[in-house]
Amino acid sequence: MDSPAFDLAFEPAYGQAVPVVAGVERVTVNNPGPFTFFGTNSYIVGSSSVAVIDPGPEDEAHFQTLMAALAGRAVTHIFVSHTHRDHSPLARRLQAATGAVTVGQGPHRPARPLREGEINPFAESSDLSFVPDIALSDGETLSGDGWSLRAVLTPGHTANHAAFALEGRDILFTGDHVMAWSTSIVAPPDGSMADYMTSLERLIAREDRQLLPGHGGPVMEPAGFLRALKAHRLRREQAVLARVQAGDTQIAEMVKVIYRDTDPKLHGAAALSVLAHIEDLLERGEIAADGPPSLAATYRLL
Repeated sequence: MDSPAFDLAFEPAYGQAVPVVAGVERVTVNNPGPFTFFGTNSYIVGSSSVAVIDPGPEDEAHFQTLMAALAGRAVTHIFVSHTHRDHSPLARRLQAATGAVTVGQGPHRPARPLREGEINPFAESSDLSFVPDIALSDGETLSGDGWSLRAVLTPGHTANHAAFALEGRDILFTGDHVMAWSTSIVAPPDGSMADYMTSLERLIAREDRQLLPGHGGPVMEPAGFLRALKAHRLRREQAVLARVQAGDTQIAEMVKVIYRDTDPKLHGAAALSVLAHIEDLLERGEIAADGPPSLAATYRLL
């Protein structure tokens, strides 16, 4: 199967609310970077009474843009896909200004407990203070004036990641789980590759018409894109296994080969992705380690 056809064409239109589909507007934060693309997308769903999805980081210009776009409309709910600092922190200020309730799967947590001596490399990127007023279970639905959003829990990128389905529209807000411009980072202990792949299967089975991600533009043909994304992840897994079979014993060695065409500045993130694959391979009994899996551990075939 072909690799995903990533779409890098995107106009962030900073400082503006951009109509995406009927009843949905997008406001993009001016926080571009290697992991945020042109910036974080906040979505306004509804007409006279609305929900905001992923209010974004604590950013004054973005807050003012959101408030201008929301003028004259009641904000009843603030949905948060996950608790990385480019998605959730502005929820507190937006709630104070509007009186809306906050909604999410739950507070930030790792996908597994930290091992002895382990440091979470994404600790500084995590919003540990966000606790939603409403903690959604899978399939739970909240409704407002002309809109209804159903929680589709998609752990993988983070343990508390959730997507939100716009009922009756076949539209899914996917946060960082699936994006048109790039693959999502899956970095232990925050993330889990096994969980990510299970969540990806859930989305493949849904047959949505359009995906609206937390960064970049929409995925307009989800069925083929999701299957290609799954195949891409499985090829990465096979590449990791092939490097172990070839005699590479450490992740740094594997990254140099597997990601030889990737900017070396991104090799740190790539190493965490390899670790996520290795943890999955260890759990399935495909390879062995000289101790608890880590970036510095030694790996071998069974």
